[in-house]
Amino acid sequence: MKVEEGELDQLRRLVNGYQVTQAIHVAVTLGIPDLLADGPRAIDDLAAASGADERSLYRLLRALASIGIFHEEDGRRFSSTPLAERLQQSSPDTLHGWAAFVGRPPIWQAWGDLLHSVRTGEIAFRHVHGVDVWEARAHDAEERAVFDRAMTDLTRGINRSLLDAYDFGRFSKVVDVGGGRGALLTGLLEAYPDLRGVLFDQPDVVEGVAADLDTTVAERLEVVGGSFFDGVPTSGDAYLLKAIIHDWEDPEALRILSACRRAARPGTSVLVVERELGDPNADPAVKFGDLNMLVNPGGCERTTAEFAALLTSAGFRFVGATPSSSGWHLFEGVAE
Repeated sequence: MKVEEGELDQLRRLVNGYQVTQAIHVAVTLGIPDLLADGPRAIDDLAAASGADERSLYRLLRALASIGIFHEEDGRRFSSTPLAERLQQSSPDTLHGWAAFVGRPPIWQAWGDLLHSVRTGEIAFRHVHGVDVWEARAHDAEERAVFDRAMTDLTRGINRSLLDAYDFGRFSKVVDVGGGRGALLTGLLEAYPDLRGVLFDQPDVVEGVAADLDTTVAERLEVVGGSFFDGVPTSGDAYLLKAIIHDWEDPEALRILSACRRAARPGTSVLVVERELGDPNADPAVKFGDLNMLVNPGGCERTTAEFAALLTSAGFRFVGATPSSSGWHLFEGVAE
């Protein structure tokens, strides 16, 4: 079968995709999208402001301009584009945190060991670094902070779609299990003035969260530190787990859901917010997200049937899956 030149160009772009990832990561780490937020700037000005070598920075931004991240103007000046605006920290649906995270050495090096994972089934991150991602972050405050920012940015980007898809107003208290810095739960509290929430995560993750919140939200939010493997706070009439279950294989995922079931009263809901694997030959974001689970934390993405089986095994009655416009689903179970 003859391969057309356009198809070869597409294949080359895919093969060289890692170069784009790292180029965007470097630009974000240097703060270039934010430096261009107020208008075009000359390359010498950008180099001085970002602490970069002028000639090398020009080569970087020239390459990124060729794919629409920035725009090169006359006189070696660069300006922002709609894509670059989504990399600014102030953007409401920013990908700044994620771009800063995925190109850092621990994650970058683990992806370089994908072949080992595929050959052996082992987690690449652990093979490269000698510890799993959770232990590595527990001992590195900088990596933990970068990860938390990435998760916060991603969550804020899908909050509206979840609020549009599902009526959280029927609950009086929601416990956000593994809720990080509270991006999803605070979004719910802002949308539903009568709702109360419990933010539950590792003590070092939730430390100082309440101090950063608006008073009207903070007074309705309880912050609790702990491990979801040991148990979760009681008294919630809904337990929310966003992007938690996919980090773990079935035995660990079942332990987390079983902890929620022990805390739940009859009629209590559990809402597992994850992406669904979807149809074959489609949904590349989810399929590559599944590869990321293989490389880094060691979990996997799942089908609706697999989520239903996990919830049933944990003692919940599976109610169904609610899709959202962002591609994330809410898989719901009810304690009986």
